[in-house]
Amino acid sequence: MARIAGIDLPKQKKAYIGLTYIYGIGQTSAKLILEKSGIDPNKKVQELTEEEVAKIRSVMTSDFKVEGSLRSEVQQNIKRLMDIGCYRGLRHRRGLPVRGQRTRTNSRTRKGKKRTVAGKKKAPGK
Repeated sequence: MARIAGIDLPKQKKAYIGLTYIYGIGQTSAKLILEKSGIDPNKKVQELTEEEVAKIRSVMTSDFKVEGSLRSEVQQNIKRLMDIGCYRGLRHRRGLPVRGQRTRTNSRTRKGKKRTVAGKKKAPGK
């Protein structure tokens, strides 16, 4: 079993798809890593030898920021935006969409489950 950057890669998938299970690696980056390390992208993960896995690991550590270090950098960037009080930072602080999406409807992913607010009570008729 190939274990790279603390992630167990799925055995049955092709190498370039298996690498996408690592945070910070997409298909384009995965193909680039395999090309630099001289490995066929269509080779299954279970067919990779220890030497090939070591090559992939070395290329990834030298050229890419992945998993823990990338997650911490993203969190630091968000914290910086919040500290300087810019618009994007305020949106992060309030838990609202950051990139200009509408909030009157939609945006349930950011806002969470819908909380119903009671409407105005009608005045008794005259």
